[in-house]
Amino acid sequence: MQRLYISVCLIAILVGSGCDPKKQPGATAGDKIRVVTMIGMITDVVKNVGGPRVEVTGMVEPGVDPHFYNPTPKDVQRLGSAHIIFYNGLYLEAKMGDILAKMSEDTPTVAVTDAVDRSLLLKSAEYDGLYDPHLWFDVKLWMQTVEKVRDALSEYDADNTALYRSNAERYLTKLMELNEYVKSQVERVPSQQRVLVTAHDCFNYFGEAYGFEVRGLQGISTASEVSIADVQELATFIAERRISAMFVESSVSSRSLEAVKAAVKSKGFDVRIGGVLFTDAMGNEGTPEGTYIGMIRYNIDTIVHALIEKSGL
Repeated sequence: MQRLYISVCLIAILVGSGCDPKKQPGATAGDKIRVVTMIGMITDVVKNVGGPRVEVTGMVEPGVDPHFYNPTPKDVQRLGSAHIIFYNGLYLEAKMGDILAKMSEDTPTVAVTDAVDRSLLLKSAEYDGLYDPHLWFDVKLWMQTVEKVRDALSEYDADNTALYRSNAERYLTKLMELNEYVKSQVERVPSQQRVLVTAHDCFNYFGEAYGFEVRGLQGISTASEVSIADVQELATFIAERRISAMFVESSVSSRSLEAVKAAVKSKGFDVRIGGVLFTDAMGNEGTPEGTYIGMIRYNIDTIVHALIEKSGL
């Protein structure tokens, strides 16, 4: 049924993109560029780089897990009328990747992670030949996607290249400051306490960049199943290492981690929920967490506060 639904969507997209009279190759002076993005982190990059020249629609809404995303008929229409589409790549969008690849025949369709040197990517332990797609948790790596967006917008709308370059430079400066902020916050946590336990294994880039050991109950995709053995294994790890806090995610059900918490207690140790982290989805629009910078700042503040709270630092 899922394949049938996606096939129907694909047909609708192709028909829609082929008959939209307002959709012309290249940008027209005065008209905004209609951009469709897949996840909020990319939406934020495009808004910062494109500024007033772009009209951006994000398909995966706040709080929605992109691993389970299926396009609605309205989403299909948006894709069909877009001038440019930006998506993550690295199989984050799963079956949507096939649709986006087909659309690239008629519409500029850009995987922002194509800008990143493959030697810097982390290979998936679950899926042969694939990489972990959650690289936005390493701010310096994510900065390379800003350059990809800048170049794609400049190619489509060459008359405004100077604007895109200026906006990108300004945003990259803010991201460099963000990276330094994350590092300074991490320094507040004693090295032996730098263990991050979450619902799914999405913080590997964060761990590599900022010196954390990371453990997720599920794999890099939330579509993977959680078994009783998984719960017990993680509970044993937490109890033996005396880890004070673990974290739920805004786009993932907390039920599995509640089961871990109970299993840890049965082993004679108490672990608390240290807070809710934004992982595959940002916060609501209009809130600090509804921007990439705000989301990262919120996450690191939440992690640090929870991990050092008991130590009184």
